Formats: sequence, structure tokens, C-alpha cells
Amino acid sequence: MKRGFTLIELLVVIAIIGILSSVVLASLNNARLNASTTRSIQDLHSLRTALELYATSNNGTYPVSSGWSGLYSCWGYQGADWIPGLAPAYIPSLPRSPNNSPDCDKNYIYNSNGTDYKLIWHNPEACTAVQSRYPNLVDPGRTCWAYGFWTAGGVWF
Repeated sequence: MKRGFTLIELLVVIAIIGILSSVVLASLNNARLNASTTRSIQDLHSLRTALELYATSNNGTYPVSSGWSGLYSCWGYQGADWIPGLAPAYIPSLPRSPNNSPDCDKNYIYNSNGTDYKLIWHNPEACTAVQSRYPNLVDPGRTCWAYGFWTAGGVWF
């Protein structure tokens, strides 16, 4: 008598392996999004701290921007020094969003008139997770399009 697996047994094993691998992949994707969100909040917090240090050193004024500035921006200045005068004096370098996107509408952006500012990640990954965990960071003018930090007068930029 020959010993071996039947076709049904092999199909069951393959189905179980497929289900387990999809669960693992879904968990890895969630972990990646959580890490990305955590990094972005840390980046934006570091930038906010640098902006406050800048304002303390400059009679309460923030760096003025020409529209929405960013490493890549659709609505204003774009370049490595997208917040003028901030790096390297107040922060070693201006961070890039975790998605490393070259798209002008999926990056950190900054807008300021000198008195007030808004600093956000526009079109971020996992915005709904941020909305549920950190509702105070969600931009009220761009619900689930952006999150970040702003001054009271910059809330509606």
C-alpha cells in the first residue's frame, strides 16, 4: 500500500497556509502604518518645538512663508529649506514625511504670516487612526486630509 497525501489534504494545507499568510501580511501592514504615524507626529512635534524656539529668539514672530511651503508643495515655495531660517539653528534639518513621496500634495507643509502658523502633513497615511487616537491633531479645515500643529490664529489657514 502506498503512503502519501490525498489531493483534499494538500488543498486543505494550502488553504490554511494562505489564510495564515494573509493574516501576517495584514498585521505587518498595520504595524508599518502605526510606525509611519508615530514618526510623523514626532517629526511635526519636533518642528513645532523648533518653531517656538525660533519665535522666542525673534520677538514672538514665526518664519514667514510664501503660501504653503514644503519639500514638495503645490501651493507655494518648495525646497529643502521649506521653513526659512529654522534649520540648522533650531533643528538639525527639516524632516521629510515618512511616505517619502515626491507628490506635492502628500507631504509636510507649512504656512505662516509671521504672527501665526499652521504645520501639517497633507494627505497623510492612516488619517483615520490619527483622528481616533489624537483628535486634537486633526486639521479642522481638512478633516482627514491633514493633521499637525498650529497656533490659534493659524487654525483656518
